[in-house]
Amino acid sequence: MSEKINYQRRRFLATAAMTIATTQLGIFGFANAQSSKTKPAVLPMIKSGTNKSFGSLKQINAGVLNIGYAEVGSANRRPVILLHGWPYDIHSYVDVAPLLASAGYRVIVPYLRGYGMTRFLASQTFRNGQQSAIAVDIIALMDALGIKKAILGGFDWGARTADIIAALWPERCQALVSVSGYLIGSPEANKMPLPPQAELEWWYQFYFATERGCVGYEKYRHDFNKLIWRLASLQWQFDDATFERSAASFNNPDHVSIVIHNYRWRLGLAAGEPQYNNLEKRLAQAPAISIPTITLEGDANGAPHPDANSYAKKFSGRYSHRVINGGIGHNLPQEAPREFAQAVIEVDSY
Repeated sequence: MSEKINYQRRRFLATAAMTIATTQLGIFGFANAQSSKTKPAVLPMIKSGTNKSFGSLKQINAGVLNIGYAEVGSANRRPVILLHGWPYDIHSYVDVAPLLASAGYRVIVPYLRGYGMTRFLASQTFRNGQQSAIAVDIIALMDALGIKKAILGGFDWGARTADIIAALWPERCQALVSVSGYLIGSPEANKMPLPPQAELEWWYQFYFATERGCVGYEKYRHDFNKLIWRLASLQWQFDDATFERSAASFNNPDHVSIVIHNYRWRLGLAAGEPQYNNLEKRLAQAPAISIPTITLEGDANGAPHPDANSYAKKFSGRYSHRVINGGIGHNLPQEAPREFAQAVIEVDSY
């Protein structure tokens, strides 16, 4: 989850409340207005949980991984790659993907390293969870699938990964939809302490920094992650079957190692790999994102996340931000699939 400073939830809620009061549907622009292209068609209404599965999944060797992924839509259509976060999986997009496919897109939804069907090709490969390594995985996936350029969308780890690709490889990114905005960070930046309330929201990060946390997550990952779902989306009334579909992906043999390394690396408690040093140096400079972008935020996101005003200037191209109302929490694509899919279609028209 986000590493940028200013995670004070009260300030965020105040900002969101003012936004909602002064803008219809919680939509407001920070940068350039939309282009003069034809306005995209409005998608039909869909209830979260309408779809239960993607059907058959695919596998492909890409970089250091054999990646499992869902694909929906014709292969000759404009590609969209959708990236999940922790502790979620590809089912965050189980309703989004068919909506986009019906609008004429080819939708690719991969399991990140440490999730579901995705496996390392070599047993000796270091189980690295640092941000640049995950972004390189997605570039490798695009290469393996012969995709030169795609629209990218994501939340949580997935939003950070999409942000990194947009910032470092803009030639590979047609447009971007990022929940909670600009999430690129660095261990050096994370040395700065936050106010007590903000630190409290990161309790699990400090838990993972301990050996007790590592053993505890290994033993209780199912219940631990269900707790995170509840805390991050307090108003989302997901049922047990919905959680269990995603919980199966946490049984990946590398899941615990990837998660623990990710959070320890963020705090500077675990080293990354030398081959990513140059990428991390560039990311530590907080590079701007120049491609067309829509950022989204749920009005009831219970997870740590930055105030939208704090990152608006990081998007130097055509840009707008939206607050999605209705008690929408951290897992925005699964809780509000129509709104997420609509953002993908609209950013494609920028």
